[in-house]
Amino acid sequence: MASDIEIAQAARMLPIAQVAHERLGIPIEQLEPYGHYKAKISLKYIEQLSERAQGKLILVTAISPTPAGEGKTTTTVGLGDGLNHIGKKAIICLREPSLGPVFGVKGGAAGGGHAQIVPMEDINLHFTGDFSAIALANNLLAAMIDNHIHHGNELAIDLRRIQWKRVVDMNDRALRHITQSLGGAAHGYPREDGFDIVVASEVMAILCLATSLDDLKSRLGNIVLGYTRDLKPVHARDLQAHGAMAVLLKDALAPNLVQTLENNPALVHGGPFANIAHGCNSVLATQAALRMADYVVTEAGFGADLGAEKFLNIKCRKSGLKPSAAVIVATVRALKYHGGADLKSVSVENLQALERGMVNLERHVENVSKIYGIPCVVSINRFDSDTDAEIDQIRQRMGSLGTKLVLATHWSDGGKGAAELARVVVALCEAPSAVRFVYEDNDSLWDKINQVAKRVYRASAVTCDAKVLAQIQKLQDDGYGHYPICVAKTPYSFSTDPSLRGAPENHPIHVREVRLAAGAEFVVMICGDVMTMPGLPKQPSATKIDLIDGKVVGLF
Repeated sequence: MASDIEIAQAARMLPIAQVAHERLGIPIEQLEPYGHYKAKISLKYIEQLSERAQGKLILVTAISPTPAGEGKTTTTVGLGDGLNHIGKKAIICLREPSLGPVFGVKGGAAGGGHAQIVPMEDINLHFTGDFSAIALANNLLAAMIDNHIHHGNELAIDLRRIQWKRVVDMNDRALRHITQSLGGAAHGYPREDGFDIVVASEVMAILCLATSLDDLKSRLGNIVLGYTRDLKPVHARDLQAHGAMAVLLKDALAPNLVQTLENNPALVHGGPFANIAHGCNSVLATQAALRMADYVVTEAGFGADLGAEKFLNIKCRKSGLKPSAAVIVATVRALKYHGGADLKSVSVENLQALERGMVNLERHVENVSKIYGIPCVVSINRFDSDTDAEIDQIRQRMGSLGTKLVLATHWSDGGKGAAELARVVVALCEAPSAVRFVYEDNDSLWDKINQVAKRVYRASAVTCDAKVLAQIQKLQDDGYGHYPICVAKTPYSFSTDPSLRGAPENHPIHVREVRLAAGAEFVVMICGDVMTMPGLPKQPSATKIDLIDGKVVGLF
């Protein structure tokens, strides 16, 4: 059986200008090509789309992720191809992969099998340089902070209260906590510092939420980089850094156009993680796609408790976007894992483990349909090891919830393997919906984290140290209480304990740290032991990635 990269390398891609013109009607002069098969769509052209009617937005989310795999991105690509296969005009909108997970655990994030976006190697690696631009803009501000302090510190920045970290797009646990500026007076003032991964940078969040170059520059200027001794905020605009940061990001703000294996258009732009950021592709890309197609399929990272919750409460709240339907992705293997089955045995029929594990799927269905108010369908990525008895068991349980179950084979069959799913989604898009936020703007920050924890995670209580509670109250008092919250926690459980599978209830959610993202306009609540700089696993995917006879191998 061919690997993902072998399938991608055998693809017959069309020139991206042809895809743009024939499928979307984009004039060639409104593209900035990056080679033959990828291009940026000009911001000027995207502005011109504002008068067009909007298509239907479809959100793809999933159960809590497991080592057994679910296939959310693959389903997003497959559904986009499936909609086009049944004669609908559809575009998919995805995030750009981060090199951290590419070389860490995932080995790639462009879909799989016959439901991929291409050129897969480029997309998984350097692509169009957006992540590099984000890292440079982030680190320019960091350098300007230390430079300002070195040359007299006119703004009276308190070295103990600098909030801004440097970033690198790699999993490197050694950089989480560092001491910088050693070596004497010429090298600046020594202080404790640390790195985040690029996708956790506020600059990434800003890029994905900005609606224009002016909005981007304004948001960059609003970044709170630290505080003075008397706790007055210091902004990036106080250092006059936001203009140069915007210059570095001006090209990165334009969405990237690529294609699926079936030559259907895909916009791939931005890449915030859903467990430490808001986990959605850019607002600009989604809005542009909705003006160019009748159906737009997008994904939100990890399970519906993380990505889908932030998609609604941050991205949709800020942009006015409103999904018409949602697809919740699961596999029989993953559900058995949630039911306690050992990873080595998930391919063996086990109705008891499946019965126990389906509570995770049920919880996500309940959140999407009842808490968020989005009509949904469950899509099962079919494996050869799945038995009829297992499928029937899931279908019965979903039927009791009034939720349709669809088996999808897009991994092996491409768009035609998702045709039934596409038809169900089209029907859902015509049904009435009442999309709801989990909390209101005028709720306090403390109320917001409690509502997410208790309603979405089914937690018993939210706890935090007195110092963190005081920080939350100060942010409230300083006028940031109307911001949405962005919960950073493990994606592997509804709790903050990644080992708790299934659907745990009555567990505490401990807020360890609070960070203000004034440019992105949300407040990050870091819960449990989640890290904003991941580490590599014992056997990184990098050990399998290689260059042999000029060809990249090992990406998947």
